[in-house]
Amino acid sequence: MAGAGTGKTNTLAHRVAHLIVRGADPRRVMLLTFSTRAAVEMIRRVERIAAHVLPDQAGGAADALSWSGTFHAIGARFLREYAEQIGLDRAFTIHDREDSADLMNLVRHDLGLSKTEERFPAKNTCLAIYSRAVNAEAALDEIIGNNFPWCVGWEDNLKSLFGAYVETKQRQNVLDYDDLLLYWAQMMQVDEIARDIGSRFDHVLVDEYQDTNRLQASILVALKPDGTGLTVVGDDAQSIYSFRAATARNILDFPRLFTPPAHIITLDRNYRST
Repeated sequence: MAGAGTGKTNTLAHRVAHLIVRGADPRRVMLLTFSTRAAVEMIRRVERIAAHVLPDQAGGAADALSWSGTFHAIGARFLREYAEQIGLDRAFTIHDREDSADLMNLVRHDLGLSKTEERFPAKNTCLAIYSRAVNAEAALDEIIGNNFPWCVGWEDNLKSLFGAYVETKQRQNVLDYDDLLLYWAQMMQVDEIARDIGSRFDHVLVDEYQDTNRLQASILVALKPDGTGLTVVGDDAQSIYSFRAATARNILDFPRLFTPPAHIITLDRNYRST
């Protein structure tokens, strides 16, 4: 738990380097970040830090951090690996946000919702409502009432639209970004799969934990039900992805998820500004 400029990311990089220097197998370390660039930067920092102690091995150790990346990228790898067990075609295509919005628009048009007397929500609004409902694990009427009040009255039409959208994705063997988290979270509810994946990693570390949503939090708990080997860093005052259903409650409630409770280290010196 830390404020701005206190070195959260640097602390996480030192933690990873420390584990490797102390003998942890980097292939059994999962490092989750919020962008591919952040993952690359994290590995670079780990390599630099570890080089001070293990100058001959640091580069190879950092290279072996093969399970580092975004939640979505790591999720996609697991979905392809376990595709047969969860009823997926391994050759699925991943749609980005623009492709997903276009597909939503096609389905919207096919259902006649683009020609209603009163203007039906635009494709990007429809996708935003759908995405928030998935990531927040919340009921559609709750999402609309709290976050899209101008769409109240369209609940039944939106339910039909989202149902048809999901059917179209399945028929075309397509997953959108939300599916990468949704399917990963759902398959982690299968005890055998959860144990198999969890047993492959001794350490799971997460940067910017305040920007995770409920799906991502449930994935982490399923990976490490007792919390052993799980490290998260973040600042509850810097949660900026609420529009993607991120909730600072994840980091605030994290210590109480486990028995015994998680150990909290507070960083309170700001190195960025006086």
